[in-house]
Parts: sequence; structure tokens; C-alpha cells
Amino acid sequence: MIKASFEVLQPVHGQSFIFRKFDKSAFEAPYHFHPEYELTSILHGTGKRYVGSHMSDYEAGDLVMLGPNLPHCWKLDPPKERQPEASAIVVQFDDAFLGDGFFSKNELQHIKKLFHRSGCGVHFHPGPHAVINQNLLALSQEKNSFKLLIGLLEILQRLASSDEYNLLDHNRIIAERTIAQQERINPVFAYLVENFRRQVSLNEAADLANMTTNAFCKYFKKITRKTFMETIIEYRLNYAIQQLVQTDKPISEISYESGFGDVSHFYKMFKQKMHMSPLNYRKKFMRNLDDDDDEEEEMAVA
Repeated sequence: MIKASFEVLQPVHGQSFIFRKFDKSAFEAPYHFHPEYELTSILHGTGKRYVGSHMSDYEAGDLVMLGPNLPHCWKLDPPKERQPEASAIVVQFDDAFLGDGFFSKNELQHIKKLFHRSGCGVHFHPGPHAVINQNLLALSQEKNSFKLLIGLLEILQRLASSDEYNLLDHNRIIAERTIAQQERINPVFAYLVENFRRQVSLNEAADLANMTTNAFCKYFKKITRKTFMETIIEYRLNYAIQQLVQTDKPISEISYESGFGDVSHFYKMFKQKMHMSPLNYRKKFMRNLDDDDDEEEEMAVA
């Protein structure tokens, strides 16, 4: 039975925070949570990012800050030809790693606000923050712990001063739950993350929450503001959209791979969400892609 795992983090070499560069192994971590803040920069790799109840695509340049106990994981897409080896930089620390009350100082009020926002998961727009990803990569080679600390504070201040971001768990669905509520709902989302492309059992989900199915359905909607089935369909459609624009697989194959056992049901759900058929969505995406390429060629000629 899949559960959201609690991760124990331990700084090394006497440092007060963790600053690591990971290879592909970082993307093999299960849906998990920990009491530390986390800043993750994706260097190479594409796939799906799961934060709280939110699921979206990620690629190289992805930069996300997460608050304490916000469950998350990054899943890799199947390897593509000539795709660089997946890698990421991850920084983890608690709010007292520089002493109790340090971030309550007036000079650090913007970082304190960033910490509050991170309870929802903060995704920083890649274009404006490309230099921060570069700075993180450079710091990953830094041997001087003092310079590493100053570099981290400078990055946090720059992120705190930016308005180029979006919140992932918009309604703080997971972030504002009590610890007891998180312990009940986190295993359910872990189960969905690992199983939404296959047959999902309401009974198994209810068992994970230690509730009857009727009580679980009411509880899940109260917590997430969606029904259990609506959440499953949202995950499946999100995955299908990625497959439509990134592969040339037949629609029927994408339907089954996304977890829809019936193609006609997939078409119906897709039209309800996107207001067009899967085929038309793919065609529209390809036309827009061609238009963008034409504009780039015209600018290069000019």
C-alpha cells in the first residue's frame, strides 16, 4: 500500500542547511513530505510535478519553493532520444536554521512573506528567474560554507522580491490542514499519484484514511473542494494533455495510458474540460507551434 512517506533530513559537515545536486535518483523519490522548506531547481529532465493536490508539467529550468510538510515529488517522463541525464539542485532548511526569530527581523520581512507563500508551493516563472538557476548551479560547486550561506540568503531575497510566480496549491488545500488532517489525506494523494493511470479503488482510498467510503467521500470533498472522482479525472486529463502535445501516439492509446478504460468517456471528459476534442486540441497546439517557429525565423532574418 502506497503512503506519503515522512523524510528525515540531516545536514552534513556541520552545516545548518542541506545543499545538494542530485542525479536521476532524486526523481525516484516517492510522494513524501518533511518539516523543512525546500527550494528545487531542475537542471535536466521533464515530467510531472506533484505538490499537495496539484499536478503539472515540469522541464529544465523549473524552480519551485515548498513549505514545511507539503507533500511532493517529481516524476520523470520516459526517456527520450538524446535527452540529457536528469538532474536537480535541492536546498532544504528549517525556519530556525540561523537561529530562532532570525527571519522575523525587519530586514528579512520579504523572505518571511515568501516562507508563508511557500505553504502553497511557489512556482517561479522560468524566464525571469533563469539567472537564479545559474546561481544555484554555481553555488553547488562552492566549498566555502560562509559564501554558500550568503549566496542562499541572496537568492531567497531575490525570490521574495519577485512577483513573477504562481501558487500551485491555490486554495492551500494541504498547507492549511492540521497535522492530523495531513496524516489522513497525504496517503490518499500518494495513492493517487502512483495509481491514477490504473484502476483506482475508492475502498482502498477510504481504507488509507481509515474511514468508511461514505464518510471518506464527504471528507475528501470538504478538504479538496472536489469529489474523489473529479480529482482522478483531473489527474488523468492533465496527463493526457501532456501526451497529446509531446507525442504522436494515437488518441485511443493515450486514452488508455491515461487511465480511461473507455475512449468515448475520455472524449466526453476532455471536451468538458477543454471545450474541444483531443484531436482538435493536438492540431491547434501544432498550428500554434508552427506559428511561433515562423515568427522566430522572421526575427532572425530581420
